[in-house]
Amino acid sequence: MAVLTIADLDDLARGAAFLGTGGGGDPYIGRLMAQEAMREAGGTVELMDLSAVPDDALVIAAGNMGAPTVLIEKIPGGDEPVQALRRLEAHLGRPADAVIPFEAGGVNSTLPLLIGAKTGLPVVDADGMGRAFPELQMETFGVYGVPAPPLAIVNEFGDSVVIEAHSDRMAEWIARGVTIRMGGQTSIAEYAMDGATAKRVSIPGTMTLAQRIGRCLRESRQRHIDPFAALIDLLPHTHYGLGRVLFTGKIADVLRETRHGFAIGRARIAGLDGWIGEMEITFQNENLVARQGGQVRAIVPDLICILDSETAEPITTEWLRYGQRVTVLGVGVPEIMRTPEALAVFGPQGFGLDEPFVPIEALLDIVPC
Repeated sequence: MAVLTIADLDDLARGAAFLGTGGGGDPYIGRLMAQEAMREAGGTVELMDLSAVPDDALVIAAGNMGAPTVLIEKIPGGDEPVQALRRLEAHLGRPADAVIPFEAGGVNSTLPLLIGAKTGLPVVDADGMGRAFPELQMETFGVYGVPAPPLAIVNEFGDSVVIEAHSDRMAEWIARGVTIRMGGQTSIAEYAMDGATAKRVSIPGTMTLAQRIGRCLRESRQRHIDPFAALIDLLPHTHYGLGRVLFTGKIADVLRETRHGFAIGRARIAGLDGWIGEMEITFQNENLVARQGGQVRAIVPDLICILDSETAEPITTEWLRYGQRVTVLGVGVPEIMRTPEALAVFGPQGFGLDEPFVPIEALLDIVPC
């Protein structure tokens, strides 16, 4: 079993923000919360390889729910994630043996580490999205047969709700309403499953991949080499595969609002450094589709990642601002996320988009008008 230290958190949070494709919560907030919990617990958390999880172990997914725009104004106190886990354990009548992130993102990859530090539970090196998605049913866990409910929700006052529902989509609808009424941000525990099931339905290695990505970006800057080229060279050696620069430019306009519990909007990027025209990126917490010259350049579930052109730091959607110089990367996702069953839940139709899913490797052959 591997051990994560406080020194690993910077790289992990940076890489998780990249995989979060604009969502998953502010990585700075997530890192600070995990760092404080780990410091109080002795400085380390156990990270368990997915293949090492005992078949009969109880694994529970945990993280935060709500609009990331709210999170930067309403920072959790730090006790809520453990309280949500304990509330679900009490409902199930059995303690958890391990906790697993339900998505890859700046906060939601680090909050399970906070839980691990405070409870002594190992954190499974895997998750249920391989990126971040805005809705609870958008999980490989659910796609391949694990129900989200019962799930527990807790706010900063310790108020809690346990939701039982006939479907994951209904659980999302109820939980979203509860989260809005609890102030727009809550901690949740959900998708309880045994270890054998976790191995079948999870995307493996995303915590260590986030750490590798964060380290790659940091070390390339320190060595004064192109961090974007270094990252593109790294990706084919992972189960994500192809990555490409889609556009470079300046943020010309951002339209963003917090609506129905989500950060919804779009960003327009005017080309720089030889890039012609504009790219428009539509988001719902996470970046969903990138269009240039009226043509799709990348679309969900493939990753659309916006990074600062100078520092290569990932920029989450709540921090997009007019005038930022940015580089947009597109990345193909693991095949478990591209099956017909998966695309029916978190492909373009899951977000009401008109365009069909086309893998980024096919879209790269299309020249924008």
